[in-house]
Amino acid sequence: MESIDLIRDNLNKSRDRVLARVEEMRPHGVIFPTPEGGGHTLWVLGHLAFIEGLVVQGFMLAQPNPLASWEELFDAGDPTGDAGQYPPFDQVLAKCREVRESTLKLLSSLSEEDLDRASANPPEGFEEIFGTYRLCFQFVADHWYMHRGQLADSRRAAGLERMWF
Repeated sequence: MESIDLIRDNLNKSRDRVLARVEEMRPHGVIFPTPEGGGHTLWVLGHLAFIEGLVVQGFMLAQPNPLASWEELFDAGDPTGDAGQYPPFDQVLAKCREVRESTLKLLSSLSEEDLDRASANPPEGFEEIFGTYRLCFQFVADHWYMHRGQLADSRRAAGLERMWF
């Protein structure tokens, strides 16, 4: 197996495993994962889409993030429990899927050797994380897995059944 196949598999599995935790959360989209707040489901979805656009389009390709207008809502900071402050749940979910499909399409256009290309615009001091195409693709897969725990906690707070995989 070449690493491009492993990266593709990681991108597909992280998408599938994360989004499996989301579908039932429509009516509970802004339930916080802890009593102290945190990234609720609606915020996590927007955050995943925004960051993937930033990493792939911005850092890797030096293109504008297609979701740049979402920066204030989904980049960092404390999520609000007011659903009216966010785009509708289904719109955010659709953008999340669209961004991942765009990432997979880009990956499919590349060869194993292309993955070692230097990223066009990695943030200074973060070249070890975003310095090559390979690193950027792996980061976005890992980033989805990283937020899976928040989604699991939000499901628990909403009283939904635990998912094992």
